[in-house]
Amino acid sequence: MEPATCDVGPPRAWRAVPVGVSTAAIGVLVATVLWSATRSSSTVLIRADVALAVAALTLVPVVARRPEVGGVLASLLVALSPVATPVASFAVLFTARNRPFRQAATLAAVGVAGEAVQALWRPVPSLPYGWRLALMTAAYAALLGWGTWAQARHALLAALRDRAWRAEQEQERRVMEARAAERGRIAREMHDVLAHRLSLLAAAAGAMEYRPDAPPERLSAAAGVIRASAHHALDELREVITLLRSDDAESSADAPPGQTLADLPRLIEEARAAGQQIEVDDPLGPPVEVPPTVGRTAYRIAQEALTNARKHAAGQPVRLALGGTPGSGLSIAVSNPTTSDSGATGDGGAGLIGLAERAALAGGRVTHHVDASGRFHLSAWLPWPT
Repeated sequence: MEPATCDVGPPRAWRAVPVGVSTAAIGVLVATVLWSATRSSSTVLIRADVALAVAALTLVPVVARRPEVGGVLASLLVALSPVATPVASFAVLFTARNRPFRQAATLAAVGVAGEAVQALWRPVPSLPYGWRLALMTAAYAALLGWGTWAQARHALLAALRDRAWRAEQEQERRVMEARAAERGRIAREMHDVLAHRLSLLAAAAGAMEYRPDAPPERLSAAAGVIRASAHHALDELREVITLLRSDDAESSADAPPGQTLADLPRLIEEARAAGQQIEVDDPLGPPVEVPPTVGRTAYRIAQEALTNARKHAAGQPVRLALGGTPGSGLSIAVSNPTTSDSGATGDGGAGLIGLAERAALAGGRVTHHVDASGRFHLSAWLPWPT
């Protein structure tokens, strides 16, 4: 969609006025001047004025379409009779309103010259020549100034309308970008949450499949993990779909804040209940106060790391270490041995790419590698303001 062209032409109101209306209005003025002129003129001049009045009125449509040509012709008639003055004045005003100032000024000068010639051979006894010429010059200058001001005002309003249109388009673009960013965030949340839940479900189901001779209480616990994971996965999927269906970015922003660093112990217990071996090194101790964005990001990093370990290194022990202090930042380190079929662990898949993007948005970074012994390491650092 392109903005409307902001030219300096006449506004819609002027363009919509029929030429006949303009001709009728100018005709009233010409008739008034003609009646005034016939009161002190001879019969020959009266007949000439009537003919010139008709000729001047025929120039009104010409002025509306070609103001320069119509204005010059009207100014030539002004030199012969005062009945052409209204048409010449209209031509100056119309040109100043719709054409460059130089053309309008030239037309005004031609009109003043016509008035000067007329005043020489058709003087007014009660008005000296100098005063008459000064008054006509002032009148044409006023028309020139009025039309120029109207043109400048129209150009200013057009520029303001264009600026408002562009501001509106820019606002819409920002809203669309905000919506896209929010939907991307929701998509990452969906990947992290569902991958975690489904990996728990798969681990518990795998334990039941490969250990059918396990004690009943172990089978019951695994079935409980499957039921709870499926229930939570459905609830979280329903919440994400509700947010994605909404076109209002603010409604997405009002969504529940999600898990934070304080929810990490529960995440670890869920993973252990599914059979994952996790060793935690947490010198931070009890839940600490960190900024909400940092807490959510730290939780997602730990969640994705544990999920990847279950998917690509099933049955291998995982070590999770937390550290840091306000001012120096929060560090998260996760490592686990790799297996023969765990090549996807360190290949920078969608989950790890999403973690890197999430950490970058929070002002941090995520790195991962496999060492010489075949152990996979994921390290993250997040800012922790004092």
